[in-house]
Amino acid sequence: MRSGATTARVSYSKERELKTTLLELLIYITFLVTLSLMTFGMVSTNMYYLNKVMEDLFVEQTSSESSGINFRSIKSQADFWEFAEGPLLDGLYWSTWYDNRTVTDLKNASYIFYENLLLGVAQIRQLKVRNNTCSIYPYFQPFLKSCYSRYSYKAEDKSDFGLKDEPEWKYVSASSFSPWYWGSVGFYRSGGFIVTLPRSKQESMEKLASLRKNGWITHGTRAVFIDFSTFNANINLFCIVRLVVEFPATGGALTSFQIHSVKLLRYVSYYDYFLASCEVAFCLFILTFIIQEAIEITRLKMEYFRSAWNWLDMLLIAVSILAICFNIYRTIEVSLLMEELLSNAHVYPDFYFLAFWQVIYDNVIAINVFFAWIKIFKYVSFSKTMTQLSSTLSRCAKDIIGFAIMFFIIFIAYAQFSHLVFGPQVDDFSTFQNCIFSQFRIVLGDFNFESLEVNSILGPIYYISFVFFVFFVLLNMFLAIINDTYSEVKADFAVIPNEELHIADLFRQSYNKALVKLKLRKPETDLGDENLESKEFPSTKRKDTSKPSKGGSPHEKRHPKPPKLQKESLHRSDSVAASQSSVSPEEFQRLLRQTSELEKELNSANAKLSRIMKSMQQLKNASGKTTQ
Repeated sequence: MRSGATTARVSYSKERELKTTLLELLIYITFLVTLSLMTFGMVSTNMYYLNKVMEDLFVEQTSSESSGINFRSIKSQADFWEFAEGPLLDGLYWSTWYDNRTVTDLKNASYIFYENLLLGVAQIRQLKVRNNTCSIYPYFQPFLKSCYSRYSYKAEDKSDFGLKDEPEWKYVSASSFSPWYWGSVGFYRSGGFIVTLPRSKQESMEKLASLRKNGWITHGTRAVFIDFSTFNANINLFCIVRLVVEFPATGGALTSFQIHSVKLLRYVSYYDYFLASCEVAFCLFILTFIIQEAIEITRLKMEYFRSAWNWLDMLLIAVSILAICFNIYRTIEVSLLMEELLSNAHVYPDFYFLAFWQVIYDNVIAINVFFAWIKIFKYVSFSKTMTQLSSTLSRCAKDIIGFAIMFFIIFIAYAQFSHLVFGPQVDDFSTFQNCIFSQFRIVLGDFNFESLEVNSILGPIYYISFVFFVFFVLLNMFLAIINDTYSEVKADFAVIPNEELHIADLFRQSYNKALVKLKLRKPETDLGDENLESKEFPSTKRKDTSKPSKGGSPHEKRHPKPPKLQKESLHRSDSVAASQSSVSPEEFQRLLRQTSELEKELNSANAKLSRIMKSMQQLKNASGKTTQ
């Protein structure tokens, strides 16, 4: 009776724990669905197609009047002017149809591809550096009278130049909150010398021709930015385009671009208001999680911070709060600046600032969704498979850390070697970061070996030795560590009694109880509970079957067990039930290790005894010979 009561309490505790976990999982899945609806409702395939259309038009397309120059092929200041007066203006101003008929319903506005309204006008901005901002070796000072360093905030030239009466030749400061631009060879601030293009194509061509004639781009020019924004009412998307041409101190030109399709006007359709309700539900979920975690911290105190899942919960809450703050700030800024930006059709509306914060918000939400999905593992940890996985990772963590130290020592050594040998000539090794990425590509088999032939001796040696040591040796060592640990964990779990209460059993039991309550099944025919009890109470079942029942055999009635044997049987079943109910997998593994250590000590003692017995036998034989 004591054994059955103990097993019943343990089974009830497990069942209650499983039900609580399933309830928490159901609530969390509801939160995850709400978060997914809210986030995936912010993006659509239309964003990709709009970005692709703008990239093809302003980056890839050439003009018949520009000698085949497009944005990617700009290599000098002359190429920039040819692009600006050709493909750029052709893409910005659409005044005729494909059959050269003049479009009469544009109302002095430009519709790119006849669908995307050009907001205001386009803007061209440049940043310069001052002369004599770099040091010249004394031997060359008589030959060089000017020296322009690479761009930096301290070396920036803010003085007026050229036709000083025109606004294009005067420096314009930007707000301190304006985002900077990270280019290929520099980190550029906002502000600079700004040119605003007129609303007609002919006037824009004349203005650009005047700027080129008067030398608006100088030796000190380090970057030129082309910014404009469009709005597509068909899909309610703003497209903010930034084309950047950098003129590094080495000479030549480097091009880069950013095209962002964002949904700044959030609440327009009924589906948008549904997404707004999801946002409200998301905030309520986060508030609930904050209260729940605060209660847990108050109850557990410092013990709370010893669990990795609790740290994940705090990280998820922190990222969610950050996303909510970004969303509120972006919504307020859009509502305050939208009317101001669209009030004057002859100035450039700076939607890049709004697009920048929208992209930041999207990135934070992406991180939030990632951690939210990872947290599901917390609620499925009752599964034996997940327990084996977590046990494998935790047991081999020290070995992996030791292996990682050895791996990165070799990896960084090869990275530094490749940067010094191939850096000046191969783009994939031009920076130390590129060396790291390129070596990971080599491990994955995605690499062009011909680029290493710039050094016919060290190139093949580097490639073959790196593949041998990293791919064939270190990578297989990493896999061997995980495989061996998983085999050990699986072997340990194989000898643990299977007392796991499966979800299918719980659902079957709940389903049968529901049928009984609905009077669709009689209690006597409810076999689900019996199956579950037979699975959960093996010791009880063995004890009960040993007792005679009404339908038992006469032999069992005539030959009952002696009281002493019954007492021993009860004591043995009680101990078995207690051991099965109280020993956790972690405790079992600890006991298994202690047993292994004890076995080693016993083997050692046995070996010592064998040597002693052998020595005694030798002494006995020697004394027998002496006696003879």
